[in-house]
Parts: sequence; C-alpha cells; structure tokens
Amino acid sequence: MTGTESQVEWAERIKLSVSAEFDRVAEAFKGVARKQGDQARMDTEAVIAILEEKRAEVMAQDRAGYFIHDWQELRDQVRQMIAHDPRYQAIRARRASRTTKCNQTQAAS
Repeated sequence: MTGTESQVEWAERIKLSVSAEFDRVAEAFKGVARKQGDQARMDTEAVIAILEEKRAEVMAQDRAGYFIHDWQELRDQVRQMIAHDPRYQAIRARRASRTTKCNQTQAAS
C-alpha cells in the first residue's frame, strides 16, 4: 500500500473494517435469499455478485489515502455503491415490473 508508514497502518485498520462491512451486507442478502422464491432469490444472488465485485474493486485499492478519505467513517457506502450500479437498477426495474404485472393480474381476477 502506498502512503506514509502511519497512513498505511491507519488504512490497514480501516480496510479490516471495510471488509467486515462487506461481509455484514453479504450475510444480510444471503439471509434474505434463503427465504425467497426462485426468481427473487436469483435476483438477490445477482445483487450479491455485484456486491462481491464492488468488494474486489475496493479491496484492490493500494492507496492509503483512499481508505482514509473514503472509508474512515463507515456510513452506507456499500449500499450506495450497489444502488448506483446499473445492473442493480435493472434488477429493481424488473422486480417492479413483475410486481405491477402480478398486481394487475390479481385485480383482473
């Protein structure tokens, strides 16, 4: 990792917290997936794959300043990264479309 010795040490501690946050979010999604039907579970598993890709991108960063500046205080960065991903937005749109179609079918019955 690049930076001063103290920055690298600080960033390594932050990086551990970031990894734990990705683990926490992944476990939450996995818990939801276990309770879902086939289509919803496939969508959730796709979100987990996006999450793991984002984790790899973040953890591959080698600048101490990146972790110190962007991840020092864990807020909802992981959720925001997923929410801004176009693949996630497409999943949400498909889910909304399926829900609308299901509601229309039920209303017609």
